[in-house]
Amino acid sequence: MDFQLSDDQRALRSGMRDLLGAVFDRDRMRAAVERGGALDRALWRELGAAGFFALRLPEEDGGVGLGLPEAVLLFEEAGRALLPGPLVATHLAAGRVKGAAEGAAVVTAADGDRPVAHLAEADAVLAGGGPLDGEALRAFVAAARPVRSMDPLTPLHLPPPEPVVGGPGRVAGRAASAPGRAAGPVVSGPERVTGPAVSAPERAPAYAGRLRYEAALLSAAEQLGSAARTTEMAVQHARERQQFGAPIGSFQAVKHLCADMLARTEPARAAVYAAAVTGDPLEIAAAELLADEAAVRNARDCLQIHGGMGFTWEADVHLHLKRAWLRAATGLTAAEAEEELAAGLGSAPPRSGSSAAYGPGRSQAGGGA
Repeated sequence: MDFQLSDDQRALRSGMRDLLGAVFDRDRMRAAVERGGALDRALWRELGAAGFFALRLPEEDGGVGLGLPEAVLLFEEAGRALLPGPLVATHLAAGRVKGAAEGAAVVTAADGDRPVAHLAEADAVLAGGGPLDGEALRAFVAAARPVRSMDPLTPLHLPPPEPVVGGPGRVAGRAASAPGRAAGPVVSGPERVTGPAVSAPERAPAYAGRLRYEAALLSAAEQLGSAARTTEMAVQHARERQQFGAPIGSFQAVKHLCADMLARTEPARAAVYAAAVTGDPLEIAAAELLADEAAVRNARDCLQIHGGMGFTWEADVHLHLKRAWLRAATGLTAAEAEEELAAGLGSAPPRSGSSAAYGPGRSQAGGGA
């Protein structure tokens, strides 16, 4: 099987890199940090106009008509640029939530009890029971609790521990805390209802079956892009930084760190690209494991090469590390991916929740990764 990129795929990747370099350069990334991670709606619409969210929709539905391999290339570039926002959820919501394909709507995902990214800015939330918007979304947002995020570009909210009842902006009280969770502002009983009943998202994964694995793969592609970028940053700094009259890249210990970073990135790239072609759940789980490890460990090694400066706001490497940590802790986690792989050893039948019907994905652009 040939995993070399086709000319069209190279052009697609190059075009996205150029676009992000123009609309989300380092100055704009720093401005986003200063805004506390608040999304730039104009940037979101530019991504929509470029086909980022509608990439896999059929052309007759206003999409680009490409496949999962091409989506992986775009998300890899997004990871390189540290592009903020619920990119995966909005991409997967194209065709399901009005305005998502065009970038006119921001869509996030409520995945069980895990923190929800960019909830306060979302126009819709993908949840276990389906997309949540309108009055139900407003009640859910009012009942959620903001929490401090390790990534300054990704604001987080904890979903309410109990179902929300009440109209928009009409939350009346607090329910008792669930074990290990702080109490959230929710209506405690029917006697406290001040508005019409609103259903909260079911405590179920936001993505199931095919979407679960697509979300994991696109997240892995972002991790891959981040791993590749921190490798480049480390090599560049090692060439420029002088110690004892010589570039630090001439020191054996630094050479080994840079070599290790490349040795983690390229197997992760091969795994992610292959999984994008086959669409096999076990290959996606393996790709997620390799990409998470590459993103986190490469960012840590890059920070080590930068020395004390890597911990400061002057450098960007700590932003890559924090984002890599956050991605690795959400979606298909390492423990879950390991369970998927273990269950698949010896041709064991798929576990409950896996999608046996999720067969090979094929690129619609022809050839390539």
